[in-house]
Amino acid sequence: MSALNDVFNMLSGYVWDALVYILVIVGLTITFTSRFVQFRYFGRMFNVLRTAFHHEGGHISSFQALMLSVAGRVGGGNIGGVAVAITLGGPGAVFWMWMIGLMGMATSFFECSLAQLYKTAEPDGSFRGGPAYYVERGLGTNWKWLAGIFSVLLLLTFAFAFTGFQAVTVSTSMEDAFGLNKYITAIVLTVALAAILFGGIQRIAAVTEFIVPIMALGYILIAIVVIVLNIADIPGVIARIVTEAFAPSSAIGGGIGAAIMMGVKRGLFSNEAGLGSAPNVAAVAYVKHPCSQGTVQAFSVFIDTIIICSCTAFIILLSGVYQPGAADVQGVVLTQNSLADHIGGWGEAYVSVALMLFAFSSVLYNYYLGENGIGYFSDKNPLPFTVLKVLTLVWVLYAGTQSFGDILVFSDLSMGLLALVNLTALALLLKPMLRLLKDYDDQIKAGVAHPVFDPEKFSDLRIDKDAWVFDDEVPAGKTQPAE
Repeated sequence: MSALNDVFNMLSGYVWDALVYILVIVGLTITFTSRFVQFRYFGRMFNVLRTAFHHEGGHISSFQALMLSVAGRVGGGNIGGVAVAITLGGPGAVFWMWMIGLMGMATSFFECSLAQLYKTAEPDGSFRGGPAYYVERGLGTNWKWLAGIFSVLLLLTFAFAFTGFQAVTVSTSMEDAFGLNKYITAIVLTVALAAILFGGIQRIAAVTEFIVPIMALGYILIAIVVIVLNIADIPGVIARIVTEAFAPSSAIGGGIGAAIMMGVKRGLFSNEAGLGSAPNVAAVAYVKHPCSQGTVQAFSVFIDTIIICSCTAFIILLSGVYQPGAADVQGVVLTQNSLADHIGGWGEAYVSVALMLFAFSSVLYNYYLGENGIGYFSDKNPLPFTVLKVLTLVWVLYAGTQSFGDILVFSDLSMGLLALVNLTALALLLKPMLRLLKDYDDQIKAGVAHPVFDPEKFSDLRIDKDAWVFDDEVPAGKTQPAE
């Protein structure tokens, strides 16, 4: 295993050396060409909360799509991943996580809007879409090979790499907090997942719609308690984060390069903006305009990075547990020990329970994305999907008993490759996306409260017009009855 890890580490190093620059360049390009869309429409992002209890018949609602994507973004990366970033990159890594999150809001807006634009209608009235679809439809059939590569990487990254990370994070957390053997945690997690994985996207969406708000609000509330208890130290912690982003402590190996790399890596792992995962969920939502869902998914990045990751960072940096350069306490254990330092021994148990909920919902989301990877090649034969369910459960059982580092290195490599493919597609599809955004902007400027997409305005693009027939309209090709 050690030799394989060395190979993964070497390849991951090459990939991330390039990816850091590409991620920033693409993010800044989208931010500037969209005229800072993530800030212009920040207020509109909260509109989706008004539809929390509104469901679109048999469709996945915009709120459910938000909760499903938050379920995927919010997981071990927010608790264990932030701790890893601080351990290896110092407090300054948090600043770079914030920066990648703010840029990522624009990137996520673009990729999720594109997923809506190029989604396809299924016979049962549902939708299908994601990067593989906007690559093939947006760039043309000559690029179908790239869509295929993306789908394979999506399967490997989420159904296996990220799912394994969540499993080992939970088992490590439960072992540290309760002394529970990793094998027991892995078995319980596997059995619980099996009960839901065979229910399809509707059941997964229903479960995450219930779990995510509870787990996110609960974790934010405990962080607020910590902040209130240490309110006088907050300015100093923020100053430390900003200062060490550019001048890290001498105890941090790699200096500013380590701070930036850890911030970008763990930021992307946590919020997934530009990774091409959220578009698969965004595409299945029922909305009247593609950019409406783009706005929702940008909000998801804000929740993940700016709110929840910051909660973990403050819990750690306000405690007396973190020591620069100390490598003996890492990952989720550092977060647990830090919270226990603030509120007593039950803080460890609290983090473990929160992490269990985070990871559980994330694994459901990861599996769904793995299904999307297979679905691009064949959605008729049920056998591959059944095999994936079984393999996912076996992998959760295995990964939950392994070491944190062995799983993390595989995750970093597959995540980097997936991001490279998706960012390439986003760069090539910048022109039609800006055209779509202009249509959205123009309607809002004209006083339209809820812009509506007219596929006829984009008839030169390879979009599926049947995917843009709304419930209050008649199907394409039929005549509207006279009023």
